[in-house]
Amino acid sequence: MKSRSSARGEPRRHGNVALLALMLCSLLALSLIRGRFAPIATSGGDAIKSEDATAVVSKAAVDNDTGDDGADEAATEAAAEDKDKGEEVQPKSAADASGIATAAGAAKPTCYETSRRSDTCEAAGDVRVVGSSQTVYVDTLEREWKTKPYCRKHDSFALSHVKEWSLKPLPSGAGAAPRCTSNSSATAFVLSTGGFTGNPFHDYTDVLIPAFITARPLGGEVQFLVSSYKSWWVNRYIQIFQQMSRYEVVDIDADDEVRCYRSVVVGPTFHRELGVDASRTPGGYSTADFRRMLRDAFGLERATAAPSGDQWDIRRRPRLLIISRRPSRGRAFMNERAMADMAASLGFDVRVGEPETSSDTSKFARLVNSCDVMVGVHGAGLTNMVFLPAGAVVVQVVPYGRLEWLARNTFAEPSAGMELHYLEYAVQLDETTLSEQYPSDHPVLRDPMAIHKQGWNALKTTYLDKQNVRPHLGRLKNTLLQALKMLPHGRDD
Repeated sequence: MKSRSSARGEPRRHGNVALLALMLCSLLALSLIRGRFAPIATSGGDAIKSEDATAVVSKAAVDNDTGDDGADEAATEAAAEDKDKGEEVQPKSAADASGIATAAGAAKPTCYETSRRSDTCEAAGDVRVVGSSQTVYVDTLEREWKTKPYCRKHDSFALSHVKEWSLKPLPSGAGAAPRCTSNSSATAFVLSTGGFTGNPFHDYTDVLIPAFITARPLGGEVQFLVSSYKSWWVNRYIQIFQQMSRYEVVDIDADDEVRCYRSVVVGPTFHRELGVDASRTPGGYSTADFRRMLRDAFGLERATAAPSGDQWDIRRRPRLLIISRRPSRGRAFMNERAMADMAASLGFDVRVGEPETSSDTSKFARLVNSCDVMVGVHGAGLTNMVFLPAGAVVVQVVPYGRLEWLARNTFAEPSAGMELHYLEYAVQLDETTLSEQYPSDHPVLRDPMAIHKQGWNALKTTYLDKQNVRPHLGRLKNTLLQALKMLPHGRDD
């Protein structure tokens, strides 16, 4: 009986074994599929799909020659930035607290997209910079990378004035590698002053603020190696560079040295127009910290728009600055004197100033910092709001032509990060000189969006270059009274 019972159970045991084997094979196949297609965790704990991980490298496009759709279409660019706010592509390699990839954390430099505007490459190890050929050799590299170190990578016109830099593996073999003629323990930081530098808005948005974002964590142990060097430009902002670095600024394209470092950054990081995104910085430094650095650089006394405690001091009167422009440049106030008289009648101590590239930056910065309200037509001159004390008011006069969106992206939104109050004065049809240049039924006056559809060049020529303004004193008075209410100045009745 036993033997028969055992014989009947034998096929059942074989069946169980086969079923178990089938289950194990299924589990193994499932794990292989999951490993190939399931999300993988990055060092930061975020999940990135395998195809997205590849896109992080390919999207950067720093190793390829890339072109874009031509001229400086600031209008399209500003609108596109709205979509990109908060978007960030993280570097694939680990980084130390300073943000520089370490030799232990990465076997090769990391080149990655820090925003729609900027690519950054970081490397550590035996770094040798040969400026005359725009080349950086690093012993930890396994391949060559190329990039243009300027924060407007989508703009082919701007980049046509920016030299390309290569990061290459350090040649091996006796005498193959360039020999060091200069050694430094600082981090080398390669950036360009090509592109649109010379326009104050671009000076700060494309170069100075991105340089601050990148250099601040290094605590002064960084040396700026400036490509497409313009001596007049560097001299204009030398106090700012001296605040960020303990080392001399180098005209790297004309440099005969082989400069050797332990780490290198090629290309600054862009966050936003005239601003720093504190959520993306180590330690949470912000636009306010950049402005504090500017006060130190130019010796600006006022951190906040508070009146003097001396009742006899003229500074108890709020000071208003009108940013002046020449009519030949467009966007000039045609009734500037009348505006100043009206503002004075409200109790303002009025100043009129025209910032120019040739002007003394420190002197004009001190003038702006002494003011509580700044009024100007949309343009690069409003960039000087970076020097206003916190709590001051900036009034942007928006030219006729449905340009409110452009005003918003360039100066309205950045004002909040600067801790400034913001007011806007929109020019109406009877306040623009365009009404004197075109018949009343012309599309320039009746249908501005038709001009917008013709592209940035048509928009700029028509509404920015050919237009001057004559604000109604009554309307403007209401705006200035609103500005007065925002200030901490008390007036004795």
